[in-house]
Amino acid sequence: MLKSMRFNDSHLPDFSKQWSLYLVWGILLTILGILAIGASVLTTIVSIFVLGLLLLIAAIVLFIDTFAFWWGKWNGFFLHLILALLYCIVGIMIIKQPVAASISLTLLLGIFYVIIGLYRIFMSSGIRSPRWGWILFNGIISLLLGILILASWPASGLFIIGIFIGIDLLFSGWTFIMASLAARAMK
Repeated sequence: MLKSMRFNDSHLPDFSKQWSLYLVWGILLTILGILAIGASVLTTIVSIFVLGLLLLIAAIVLFIDTFAFWWGKWNGFFLHLILALLYCIVGIMIIKQPVAASISLTLLLGIFYVIIGLYRIFMSSGIRSPRWGWILFNGIISLLLGILILASWPASGLFIIGIFIGIDLLFSGWTFIMASLAARAMK
């Protein structure tokens, strides 16, 4: 199983032939990440709005599935109908109030980081696996992120999600840039 998950060297020739496309993609992602961080409030609102749209699309699919497959199977029909209604209600609520939704999701994000940080800290001291210090460091960083988010909440709800998205795009772009330059050097 692990062997199938490892990187396959047969992909290297294709990657090295098209390194310039990956470089352009990396540059675009990096620029997009910088823009997303710079406009973190807009990025947050747009991403929350898209989440609401995705929930509405999922609700439509669930409604179709409910009436196409579960009609007549009453125990499953009503459960699926309730689930579709919940998706629809939450999707509409998010679309109508994206700022309130982002503030609520940011609160959950802050709580999550505090809990996962504490878990990693206690886990690192209890397990003492090789390189346990990195688990401890990761836990401390997660705990600090959670505390910072919660300390500035609800104001942080307007920009944290956008900053996280921007940072992810920035590092994804940087990864593509570095990989494409390495592939160019192998050519």
